[in-house]
Amino acid sequence: MSKLTMPQSLGADVSRRHFIKLAGVSVAGLSISGLAFAAAGGVSIISDPVDGVAASAAAQWAILELTKSLTAKNIKVQHVKSVSEAAAGNLLILAAGSTSVQTLLKAANATMPATSEALALVPVKFKGRPVLLAAGHDERGLVYALLELADRVKYAASPLASLHQTKAVIEKPANRVRSLNRLFVSNVEDKPWFNDKQMWPEYLTMLATQRYNKFNLSLGIGYDNLQNVIDAYFLFAYPFLMDVPGFNVHVPELADSERDNNLRMLRYISEETVKRGMQFQLGLWMHGYEWLHSPNPNYNIKGLNKENHAAYCGAAVKALLKACPAISGITLRIHGEAGVAEGSYDFWKTIFQGVADCGRVVSIDMHAKGIDDEMLNTALSVGVPITVTPKYWAEHMGMPYHQTDIRKEEIPVPSKKANGMYNLSSGSRSFTRYGYGDLLKEDRKYDIVHRIWPGTQRLLLWGDPLTGAAQSRAFSFCGSAGVELMEPLSFKGRRGSGIAGDRCGYADASLKPHWDWQKYEYSLRVFGRTLYNPDTDADVWHRYLKHQFGAGADGVGKALASATRILPTITTAHDPSAGNNNYWPEMYTNQGISRPEVKNPYYDTPKPAVFGLTSPLDPLMFSTVNECADELLKTSRSGKYSPIDVATWLENHALNAEQGLKDADAKVLNKNSAEYRRMTVDVWMQIGLGRFFAAKMRSGVLFGIYQQSGDYEALQQALKLYRTARQHWADLAERARNVYQKDVTAGPEAFLRGHWLDRLPAIDDDIAFMAKMLNEAKKPEGARAPHAEAAIVTCITPALPHLVTANHQAPSHFKPGDTLPVTIKFEKVPQSVQLCYRHVNQGERFQSVDMLLEGVTGKATIPAEYTNSPYPLQYYFKVNQLPETTINYPGLGSHLIDQPYFVVRRG
Repeated sequence: MSKLTMPQSLGADVSRRHFIKLAGVSVAGLSISGLAFAAAGGVSIISDPVDGVAASAAAQWAILELTKSLTAKNIKVQHVKSVSEAAAGNLLILAAGSTSVQTLLKAANATMPATSEALALVPVKFKGRPVLLAAGHDERGLVYALLELADRVKYAASPLASLHQTKAVIEKPANRVRSLNRLFVSNVEDKPWFNDKQMWPEYLTMLATQRYNKFNLSLGIGYDNLQNVIDAYFLFAYPFLMDVPGFNVHVPELADSERDNNLRMLRYISEETVKRGMQFQLGLWMHGYEWLHSPNPNYNIKGLNKENHAAYCGAAVKALLKACPAISGITLRIHGEAGVAEGSYDFWKTIFQGVADCGRVVSIDMHAKGIDDEMLNTALSVGVPITVTPKYWAEHMGMPYHQTDIRKEEIPVPSKKANGMYNLSSGSRSFTRYGYGDLLKEDRKYDIVHRIWPGTQRLLLWGDPLTGAAQSRAFSFCGSAGVELMEPLSFKGRRGSGIAGDRCGYADASLKPHWDWQKYEYSLRVFGRTLYNPDTDADVWHRYLKHQFGAGADGVGKALASATRILPTITTAHDPSAGNNNYWPEMYTNQGISRPEVKNPYYDTPKPAVFGLTSPLDPLMFSTVNECADELLKTSRSGKYSPIDVATWLENHALNAEQGLKDADAKVLNKNSAEYRRMTVDVWMQIGLGRFFAAKMRSGVLFGIYQQSGDYEALQQALKLYRTARQHWADLAERARNVYQKDVTAGPEAFLRGHWLDRLPAIDDDIAFMAKMLNEAKKPEGARAPHAEAAIVTCITPALPHLVTANHQAPSHFKPGDTLPVTIKFEKVPQSVQLCYRHVNQGERFQSVDMLLEGVTGKATIPAEYTNSPYPLQYYFKVNQLPETTINYPGLGSHLIDQPYFVVRRG
């Protein structure tokens, strides 16, 4: 963009300076004496046509959005080109690109970062008149500044007062990519919103306001393989969108008029996205076309065979991109679940080339599962930008850091060979299935964007600014570009399980929002805004809660924040399956504590698939139930967080959420509003889930103590706590009885559909089996097993925090091929310390070295041959303060949101 000059009519007069700190960057702020906005008769929005940023289409759209917010509050709006044209008595807002107002910014002692999407809201003064400068470093930054003002007006009780700003607010993005993914997986449930031209403008405006800069509409993700296909709509997407010249590929059951309308809608959605300054990404997850063992599919693909398959796909993606010029990126699943055998590099090269030949630059995003260097090099060879998108915490949501290590089931065996469709992802590349694998090389020529899958939570409302901020910092891990969230309700109605009616799953029609996403406006607000800036002012979410719940806003915020932490904590510490198609803790299918032979869907968990053997998703930081029992009986402590620690956290989260609800209930005036009732029932259900899993974890450890020691009391207490857990589940299921439908579907199998009440019989069966064991057990005679009594007491009481007080500053960088000295200083002299280190490569295991202790100071060195690597380094400390007692440092911190290791990148 050419340099723009500031309009001659502008000027500034500044009185004093101060500093504010946002997004981790110190920026000049402003508090202007005498600049308080007087009561204004209206608002004049100033936009100079000479200013290229302000004159851009997206910025002009944002000005209209601000205008709509003001006029909706009966505030008169005037649009002018300069301050001198503004009506006397009006509040003045100047919309501008940062280049055109450098003099104003300098006079205000305000510095805008020269960063894409940076924004500034700065009060200035011109000829005695206060002006609120809304500036953006670029078009998108200005859109965000204007939408922030529109959002303030929309939710303020006093709209003009909400624009009266005396301090500069300057922000820049913490993550380059902030994407939301909406999935089409059900002909029944998703066609209505896909074709809803009234919904899309409102939905996309909400996303832009919350600073998502990319929207991904994903097609063809309804199935992970092409067997038993029932609902094939958009599964192999191209022929559902267009007729490709030169190929007679078509869907006989689909009318041409509907196919053509699908393309018109795709063009409309993509153009409406770009209109708001966002990028539009199209996900094409399936490239197989033959439905196997599928007697009754609703749609079929005709005209394709092995000979023309690749050529058709290459031509189709090229034609589709030409037909929809607003598409700027394509997401591809390149492993066996795409219906194409892994290792089919020539096939994918044809598609990549089709993208490259569409006449403009369109990026390619490849799902990371099974990816290898040859696939990466094949994609890079066509000359378009490449992104790889690994999963964040498998197909779930974990605590706000990247897992320290992967489960045993995913650890690669280099010599392992597999055949057929999954010869890489089930073979030597298995560790790419559920994490970042070996993709974070410092010299990579592709972007990394982490994708959050919907296994942990699909239905219940969430939103926690503290967790959101910690996640935001994690998504730029080792230079990663950001994150893509599969939005709430993802996979609803998948694999032919769709049910017409309310997509949110409500049985109570009075709870149904007009559009499904409106239920999650708070969730998406908190996630999006913290993703842009983890230090976002709390007013951003408080204004929304205040508008919805009045004096109860603080209580609602506390309740939601605490409830939000429950399910991610569970999946981090206890994960019977990494796949969202098997493990759904929000509507948990019970895994037996005492009955190993009971069938369950958890195929990728140690055998026998019982509760006590189930691995955490981070097995280096968390212990299993049986490991905990063993440690308690041996009076040793490995340093891992135990199920007793986790149970204590869950109980505290549940208690805090309950207190928040009580606070809200005492102050909310309209308790019958749909918004309040939706929030209340979802929080109560998460409270119940937290208490259920807490009691079950304690019960599981007690049962493990019984198994390892034969202690009768341990079995008694295990049964007692299991019954307590069962009551918590029964209570939350009862709350859901007339709220949610009897059949909430995320797939056809019983463990992916139904209701919370359906899960009680399996819990009851396991409890009955444990009760039978107790009846048949021998009552104690003589001395008990050593430490059994103390172990039981530990199981049923709150855990104490893991505490190590130390001072450690990670090196700023390391030089490959040089040693890396590491020094840590403790408050008290420890007995021993180990430094545990690893390349940031999940295909490798941690190394360890004993640290040399000199009083309270520990020293160790990571060898030169180990640093001679393309990867960053990560490490943590195993600290022994007492015999047989280890604590991992730095740990998760007092708020349980810290990264439990240090990372050093190459210099």
